[in-house]
Amino acid sequence: MSDDTLLSPAQTAARLPYPDLAREIAALLADPAVQVPPRLVQPLPGGGSLFVMPAHDACVAITKLISYTPANAGTGRPAIQGDVVVFDIASGARRLVLDGPTVTARRTAAVSLLAAQTLAPNPQGPLLIVGAGVQGRSHLEAFAVGLGLRDVKIASRSAASAQALADHARTLGLEAEVITDPDAALADCPLVVTCTPASGVVLRAAPRPDAFIAAVGAFTPRMVELAPELCREFAARGTIVVDTRDADHEAGDLLQAGLDVSQFIALQDTLRTKKNRPGLTSGPVLFKSCGWAGWDLAAARLALLD
Repeated sequence: MSDDTLLSPAQTAARLPYPDLAREIAALLADPAVQVPPRLVQPLPGGGSLFVMPAHDACVAITKLISYTPANAGTGRPAIQGDVVVFDIASGARRLVLDGPTVTARRTAAVSLLAAQTLAPNPQGPLLIVGAGVQGRSHLEAFAVGLGLRDVKIASRSAASAQALADHARTLGLEAEVITDPDAALADCPLVVTCTPASGVVLRAAPRPDAFIAAVGAFTPRMVELAPELCREFAARGTIVVDTRDADHEAGDLLQAGLDVSQFIALQDTLRTKKNRPGLTSGPVLFKSCGWAGWDLAAARLALLD
């Protein structure tokens, strides 16, 4: 495999600027040629999972192959490992191999950024990030460059990780504070991202009337970050938007709250009706993200433009 085909994490990141990736994701959602079959999730011994995620448009086909090993949390080993392989449809030739964890981090944050740009009642923040790992960092960077934030509050089970992310935020020109009670911070933060390992509830308190919460940590029916009563609060007096219809059977937060996920609007539909926002109600917004190979295809399309 040639050096210009196999991209390192840094090379992959350089081809995927967050604002450009958010725009490419919006373009992909408007492309009728895009096809994304259901992903294969194979449980592995020890609690891990193997994900096989194909997708294609009229010109490009990709397969994302990654392992998710939650037991790696706190060990120094990454929880997500793997690659995104990009093929030219006309010739069948392999065009690129992108670093899978980098694509996952950046496309997930770019989807949240696009949702916040489209749906957040008060996108200037301050921002509350719950979870200071890879996704916490990528969401911090994406929201900082895409929304013009000035302040961020960070909560994590690891004080060292929270402090490291706060230090990184300051290098981006933000005011940053490490906190220990994310529920208390909800009163001050209209922007919230939860990106924990989703092994238990991390938010319970009622949100602000102008809140936007992007919940990205729980992407299987068994995982959870938001308390059932909080999810039901959004359903009763706000708006719930899911990233794709795959969330109907994957959104653990909503499923464990006893909610019919199929009743909630998907991001694609909000983009189609963005001007007048029909189907959306006033009040707080919960964006539930579970992941989709279409986001990886958008990353591949953008990476090929370099």
